Amino acid sequence: MSTLITNIAELMTQDLEHRVLKDAAVVIDGERIAWIGASADAPAADDAVDAGGRAMLPGWVDSHSHLLFAGDRTAEFEARMAGEAYAAGGIAVTMNATRATSDFDLTRLAMGRVAEAVSQGTTYLETKTGYGLDVEHEARSARIASTIADQVTYLGAHLVPAGQDPEEYTDLVCGPMLAAVRPYVQWADVFCEEGAFNAEQSRRVLVACREAGLGLRVHGNQLGEGPGVQLAVELGAASVDHVNYLAAQDVKALAASWSGWDPAEGTGERGTVATCLPACDLSTRQPLAPARELLDAGVQVALASNCNPGTSYTSSMAFCVTTAVLQMRLSVHEAVRAATYGGAMALHQEAGRDADGERAVGSIAVGHRADLHLLNAPSATHLAYRPGMPLTYAVWRAGERKR
Repeated sequence: MSTLITNIAELMTQDLEHRVLKDAAVVIDGERIAWIGASADAPAADDAVDAGGRAMLPGWVDSHSHLLFAGDRTAEFEARMAGEAYAAGGIAVTMNATRATSDFDLTRLAMGRVAEAVSQGTTYLETKTGYGLDVEHEARSARIASTIADQVTYLGAHLVPAGQDPEEYTDLVCGPMLAAVRPYVQWADVFCEEGAFNAEQSRRVLVACREAGLGLRVHGNQLGEGPGVQLAVELGAASVDHVNYLAAQDVKALAASWSGWDPAEGTGERGTVATCLPACDLSTRQPLAPARELLDAGVQVALASNCNPGTSYTSSMAFCVTTAVLQMRLSVHEAVRAATYGGAMALHQEAGRDADGERAVGSIAVGHRADLHLLNAPSATHLAYRPGMPLTYAVWRAGERKR
């Protein structure tokens, strides 16, 4: 079944050529994009949709979320807004609530959060474990996450549970817990931060997970300058996320990781994406991550929601894009790219892998997965020009219309 979407006022492809097409059209065939070009040249299809002069983007790619949780942390949020500093310890509150929730209810809650994200234009998302923090509950979270998200990250190294020895818990994360989650996950992450895991413990976790065949990610440099960025680059992590507090050598290391990469030719080694989480920065009252400085230095940047109950209880990627434009000094095109192609890069999903049935996401190009976001506006500029307005008009996820 093919569908022609025509009369698109502005088509922001976010492909390697950074094209923005006017009066454009797209043909979907099954789950993939079969054709893009001028409306006047569009081929026939089985069905047709008139975009009505609206703008189209790739669907948002949310490369950092924590959707598997139960409970509520509004009291913590209120205290933080009243002036208390953010600390990682609130994770334990969610851990207790999550452990006490049935499989059915945990799945139902997570599916509801995915539906909220899709209704706002998110078409590809990652989510993490990290609120179980023992072998049984981390394995359960990984299993459930694998049924509701496109990619799953193992975050047993989120926090050392109260009363446990940090070294013994790190051994657990690197051994029995890793073995239990391995069938369900593609990535591993560690909260490398004061109050969570130090550099040596973080290295042990990441090396063990890499040896188990997982890709690597790092929560780093959120609460202060620290070893997270340098460790991520050294070990070839796909992304380092938060990056609020960066020393000059951190920016230099991230930029150097991309120095030999040529996406057009498909040559060179890819580097470590710097993933900025502006909704979290605002909620924790941390300084916004220096996205402008990172881009100017040649670092690949992603934007993600960090949807979680303690520090960023939103899945609105549009809010993140708006914040990036209004407060982080990115252009609209740069912010949209970070929230689409940048997120795909952070998940190693920006290039097609048809051999194993996977299709590229984060950009609109022939052969890529048909993840499309139609705005109720004539251009993507309205995302920042009309902040907070519900601009999602229609969403296609893997070729299926979801809204």
